[in-house]
Amino acid sequence: MRLAETVIRPAREGDAQAVCDIYAFHVAHGTATFDAIAPDAAQWTRKIGEIAGNGWPFLVAAREGEVLGYCYAARLRDRAAYARTCENSIYVAEAARGTGIGTGLLAHLIDAARACGFEQMIAVIGGGEPASVALHARCGFVHAGRLRNVGFKFGRRLDTVYMQRDLT
Repeated sequence: MRLAETVIRPAREGDAQAVCDIYAFHVAHGTATFDAIAPDAAQWTRKIGEIAGNGWPFLVAAREGEVLGYCYAARLRDRAAYARTCENSIYVAEAARGTGIGTGLLAHLIDAARACGFEQMIAVIGGGEPASVALHARCGFVHAGRLRNVGFKFGRRLDTVYMQRDLT
């Protein structure tokens, strides 16, 4: 029996609920995001449109029509000097962790961000989440810094880890 192929493609408006569900799980159960309340599907629809409208990549990984993960890149900051630097965001459905979905998504995102003219990609990893740090390291990111005790979630203080990848 052959497993269905995973397709990585640009996000569509119809993906917003699945993206919402994936992120909501991580908000409720993880420290990779410091959000306490997850955005709803309407907010995700707007975000997908805004990112795509700027010409930046917002990708999903889907298998048999089911979205198993998503990622996007957006400008790190609004100031002009940051125009060639992006921040990435990547989340995988709990059931798809450890399957290579994250690695595939991030590899595609790196290529798409480079094609958009970005020269540096920054990962801001809440709680220094070990799985996210490992994923980014596998994809060529290097440790760029740590802010200690800047977050508080689930009754404990959390660091933020910064990782960086040169796209040139």
